Amino acid sequence: MRRKFTVAASVAMAAFFCAGSSSHAATCGNSAGGYEGWKREFAGEARAKGISAGTIQALMATNYAQATINADRGQRSFQLTLDQFLAKRGATTIVAKGRQLKASQAALFSSIQQRYGVPPGPLLAIWGMETGFGAVRGNQNMLASIATLSYDCRRSAYFTEHLYAALQLIDRGVLTPAQRGSMHGEVGQTQFMPKAILAYGTGNLENSANALSSAANFLKAHGWRAGAGYQPGEPNFAAIQAWNAAGVYQKAIALMGRQIDGGSE
Repeated sequence: MRRKFTVAASVAMAAFFCAGSSSHAATCGNSAGGYEGWKREFAGEARAKGISAGTIQALMATNYAQATINADRGQRSFQLTLDQFLAKRGATTIVAKGRQLKASQAALFSSIQQRYGVPPGPLLAIWGMETGFGAVRGNQNMLASIATLSYDCRRSAYFTEHLYAALQLIDRGVLTPAQRGSMHGEVGQTQFMPKAILAYGTGNLENSANALSSAANFLKAHGWRAGAGYQPGEPNFAAIQAWNAAGVYQKAIALMGRQIDGGSE
């Protein structure tokens, strides 16, 4: 999910990248043909940055994820109108289920709101949009997906940061080399990328309570103000914009969140 860092996490990650930096980055490519050579180059750079031998071995065992590349090249839903996007994502179902969960898990959402200032609506909208409330979390190998995108020339620098974060998380035992996720390496019930897990994760993201707390932590870190509105033009909409870069996605979260929270249709 393209999450940003807090300042502290950015500084820590910058220090990590500077440590043992090599004179050049591993050579990117646009097909499976160069992936094995890229892994060998990257492994040397990762080793110099302190990644463990066991984690590097896991990286070397990954295969080029063609399905991830196909998905990366074929994202079209963000070009839809808001009404089309809402229909495609099943907004009516998300709102109905969100209202049920808001009532049945009232204590959890009250606790999250008290700590982070974020009401249930936008969190439930995010949860519903990202994984259908945990039902669809992806079945791609997270490490292979992110390594493939790091190798791919299209957005190599962006995904290389996530790859280093993933390797750190594996070293720490937070993730495993067998971790499954979505096409771009997002994991857990609210689909966090590895850098976001480092910066905002509050526990195992396969657990719904941890995933929702992590999402609230993300929003708070991006300026969420308790009690302020979160529709377009209101103070907290900027935090929703930080969650995902697509304007239609941002508006969908705000609209469904308002409906779940009991606002007008």
